[in-house]
Amino acid sequence: MNTYLQSNRELWDGWAGFHPQSDFYNMEAFRNGASSLMEPELQALEPVAGKSLLHLQCHFGQDTLSWARLGARATGVDFSGKAIATARSLAESMGLAARFVQSDVLVLDLKETYDIVFTSYGVLTWLPDLKRWGEVVARHLKPGGIFFVAEFHPGLMMFDFDTGKYVCSYFGSAEPSYAEEVVGSYANPQEGTTRMEYTWSYSISEVINALMGQGLELKAFEEYPASPFDCFPNMRPRPDGWFECEPLVGAPHLFTLLMQKPE
Repeated sequence: MNTYLQSNRELWDGWAGFHPQSDFYNMEAFRNGASSLMEPELQALEPVAGKSLLHLQCHFGQDTLSWARLGARATGVDFSGKAIATARSLAESMGLAARFVQSDVLVLDLKETYDIVFTSYGVLTWLPDLKRWGEVVARHLKPGGIFFVAEFHPGLMMFDFDTGKYVCSYFGSAEPSYAEEVVGSYANPQEGTTRMEYTWSYSISEVINALMGQGLELKAFEEYPASPFDCFPNMRPRPDGWFECEPLVGAPHLFTLLMQKPE
């Protein structure tokens, strides 16, 4: 395992230790029936009852279990052993039928295919190789199967969230775009532990081409001026319940892709 991946896995193992207790994930509401899924993915993929669904980079399983509640036969995958252990425990305690697999998504081969492959919100930035990722997505889709991703817009990441000034290129490279120490996490900056993270940036065309290169067909592409999550500095609420970065109002905050594997 390379240094970047090892460091990031240690980071996410640490985060999995305190994220379920954070206000951000609101486990009390989740246990009482609230869904963790957002409007873009629900509109794109419902109804899912009776369908097989593979959730890549599932963290500790909230979204996977939310899909299971809607009737999907859901499998969640994450490289963090701590997150997967928490997800399995959560599924058991809530009486929800979902399978969880620990694996680096870039080497995943479950020897089965799914009606839906899903991934969302802060996932692509942790991947050092989009070509291999596209291969994994295509390999796990049935003919006619749907892939959906909702992700923070790479255009937003070009700018400083405090000043709005340009700080990095829209286009990435083989080396990490960011290598920095972070205190706490997006879910709880006050947690206090300092950890190292390595992340990559990709243009939207790189994401689309990684999937089209595997034969997937683009069915829908959307961009949004706000985020459903208050997870970056200087985010302010909008009347619709979403959030926008105050120095970057009008910048794209989110994009979604819906793609299909040909029959």
